[in-house]
Amino acid sequence: MTKAQNILKVAVTALGRNKLRSLLTTLGIIIGVACVVATIGIGDGARIQAEDQLRSLGTNFLMIYPGSITSGGARAGFGASSKLSYEDLDAIRREIQDVTYISATNRTTQQVIYGNQNWSTSIQGAETDWPLIRSWNIERGQFFTDQDVRSANKVCVLGTTVVQNLFGSEDPIGKIIRIKNLPFKVVGVLESKGGSTMGQDQDDTVIAPYETVRKKLIGTTAVGGILASAASNDMVQRSQDEITALLRQRHRIVKASDDDFIIRTQTEMLQQAEDQSRTMSYLLWSIAGVSLLVGGIGIMNIMLVSVTERTREIGVRMAIGAKGKDIRAQFLVEAVALSIAGGTLGIFFGLGIQKGVARFAGWPVAVQPQAIALAFAFSALVGIAFGFYPALKASQLDPIEALRYE
Repeated sequence: MTKAQNILKVAVTALGRNKLRSLLTTLGIIIGVACVVATIGIGDGARIQAEDQLRSLGTNFLMIYPGSITSGGARAGFGASSKLSYEDLDAIRREIQDVTYISATNRTTQQVIYGNQNWSTSIQGAETDWPLIRSWNIERGQFFTDQDVRSANKVCVLGTTVVQNLFGSEDPIGKIIRIKNLPFKVVGVLESKGGSTMGQDQDDTVIAPYETVRKKLIGTTAVGGILASAASNDMVQRSQDEITALLRQRHRIVKASDDDFIIRTQTEMLQQAEDQSRTMSYLLWSIAGVSLLVGGIGIMNIMLVSVTERTREIGVRMAIGAKGKDIRAQFLVEAVALSIAGGTLGIFFGLGIQKGVARFAGWPVAVQPQAIALAFAFSALVGIAFGFYPALKASQLDPIEALRYE
């Protein structure tokens, strides 16, 4: 048997003498490593979901909304300005070459009725570029036409949630629904998109021609918003800058004044989602770090107690030829073994937490092999860092004094 094998055997035997104490010592490591595994899994899952949801909003899109205004020294917030007009949209379409698709939008909430079924949902006015901007395909039927928009025809396209609640298994194409006591013909059904980054059901919507919603459901001349799509992701920022300059010129905004509109891009929204995910990860990492620190202190404490309890044993081993480095290696191996055992159990607990969160809370999780390797490495480092001092203390004992110890 080699020296290394002998050291490992003695370490396992020593730890096995006090199984309950060894288990309790590793509890802090178990909790810390479980937090690390769960944190990375939940954080990565949330980040991936946020990215997928933002991509589902569209391709290279820009959202232009009425912004804040100042009147009599008082500032009104988002949406207070009504200066965004359809002429602004036409100007963007004519002058901003990098914008490939553009659509005016407005929104209201109404009760939708079919037969003896009814459902309260979002009614969104849009133009024919809207599905191209949103990268939203038609599952059945077709989208309405430019003629439908110009003539304010009473036609609509339904999201799958509205279809399920109004029609069940019945085919809605060609059927008549009532919105604000007006008959609308269903010409298409959108494919399912799922939830948004704000937790809203994107499929719970009815899309109708912009002019129809503006004239017959809302009754306003203001444009609720403008959706646009740049030709490529590289052109999004340039398009945003050009649209900002154009609207400031059209709205006669002087240099020192704030914009009376707001432009949001897909990149900005993705960055916000990543920032939120990062903040949550930092919080969970802090909890994991404290748990690992407590676990390391526990290991150091127990190893110092073990050195005291085994002082005579150390003296005997030194008397028969064991060197200080052998004693140091012995106690360091015991500390690392405790830490790695705790880390292994912590990994399984962390994976269990991930599955529990995914099953009962409905949160997305992503099991990353590198997260498991990182957690395992952390547990080993904690064992080395907090086990070194007790091992050093044991190796520096005087053999004669150790043999006299009772």
